[in-house]
Formats: sequence, structure tokens, C-alpha cells
Amino acid sequence: MTLHTRPPALLPEHKSFLTAGVRWVRHWNEHLFSFAIERPASFRFRSGEFVMIGLLDDEGKALMRAYSIASPAWSDELEFLSIKVADGPLTSKLQLIRPDDQLYLGRKPTGTLVSDALLPGKRLFMLGTGTGLAPFLSVARDPEIYDRFDQVVMVHSVRRVSDLAYYEELTAQLASDPLVQEQALLQFHYVPTVTREPFHTSGRIQALADDGTLFRSPVVGPAEFDPETDRIMLCGSMSMIRDFAEMLEGKGFIEGSNANPGHFVIERAFVG
Repeated sequence: MTLHTRPPALLPEHKSFLTAGVRWVRHWNEHLFSFAIERPASFRFRSGEFVMIGLLDDEGKALMRAYSIASPAWSDELEFLSIKVADGPLTSKLQLIRPDDQLYLGRKPTGTLVSDALLPGKRLFMLGTGTGLAPFLSVARDPEIYDRFDQVVMVHSVRRVSDLAYYEELTAQLASDPLVQEQALLQFHYVPTVTREPFHTSGRIQALADDGTLFRSPVVGPAEFDPETDRIMLCGSMSMIRDFAEMLEGKGFIEGSNANPGHFVIERAFVG
């Protein structure tokens, strides 16, 4: 059988964006995929930030969208997690990329899902739905976060079991990550939950907080969110973020920013 391959899809230089080659692509299912691109030598970011990436549209213009960086600030590549939308202006093209193709990359990453926007605390809860997992993958693989918090709890809610991207790596407490494996073994706790298929943990994140599931062993401390000890990052569906932010503010939590660190942070670039 003859394998038909196409040459790499290369992009013309752009005055506003960097150009980076695709290193690898991993398709989790028909709705979800990850990929990584080369990290330009001049590109600096903080774990948890997002950046614009894109391709050319059918008219030859750069089509850019904001994507959270899933790799930590020390990595030599930039990793991303994306949904697949058949008729999406960008994702319909992005899901077809292969190694050695090229993407456009924004020059200035930014964002508030970073440790700098949080006050010191004991427990960090990262609450995400769907591809909202991406910035937390970056934060959880950064050694600095384990120096700032005693416990790092990542909660990921999806509809289907196959949507649990990075499940094996996270269940293993990042054991294959040389920079954080020892700290993560003691401090990192992963809570996956599935809402529409049978799974050992089911229900939305709010329900898991209400019934105490999020605070069960090995998590130690209060069986509820406490502004004295807890710091929270939220990323994912607008409804989840809205409801959680309202609940947290009712408990005395204050939203933080890069200029004024607080008890919890959301990425307003994605929620409007």
C-alpha cells in the first residue's frame, strides 16, 4: 500500500506575528486534539497565560484566535488543547495540521490565570470544564506553584470519558515530568468528573463542592472553600465561571488581577 503524504504547509512571513513549526499532534477523539509548536527564542510567558495563534483564511489573511498555553513557562515548546468544530473558521483548518506545518503565533502572551494574580494561600483549586483544562496543565507543571501552595487541586469536568484529555498523565500525578514529579507526588491532586456517561466521579463541579467530594482525602483542610486558606482559578464554560464567581464572592472571596492580586481569578478574555 502506498502512503500519500503532502509537503509541509508553510506560511509567508507576517509583520505582526511570529511563525512556528508544528512539532506533534495528538487527537484525543473526534472532538478534541492537542498539538505543540516550536517555541521561538524570543518568546517569553508566564505559566497560565494565553496567546493568539492562527493560520491563513481562504482569502490569504491571518485568522487568529486566543488559546491558553498548556505547557509550562520552562518548556522549549508551546502546547495547546483545542476543540474541533467542523465549520469553525479556524478550528476546521487547525484540526488538519501535521508535524512540520507552520502556524502564526502572537508576540505578546497575557492573562490572569497566573500565580502573580493570587494572594498567598495554602490550597490552590484549579476548576476547569472542557478545554479550560489547558492553562491548568501549564500551571501544574511549573515548579514555582508547589513552592507557593501546600496543595494543588485540579478539577476537570467533561461530558464524556473520552474528553478527559491527559487523564493518564494527571492520574499518575505528573510522574513523568522531571521538574515537578517529586513535589506533585505529595502536593498534586486530580479530580476528573464526567457528566453524561458512567464514571467513578460524576456531576458538575458545583455539585462536587457542595457534597464535599472536592475536599476528600488526600486533600486536607476545611470541607468548603475558605478565603483564608484557598485560592481558586476558573476556566471553561461561561455559566460555570459566572455561577462560581457569584458563589465565591458571597463567601468573601475577592477577584484578583495582575495589578491587584486576590482570592480567585478568571480569564476575562474568554468570557467577555
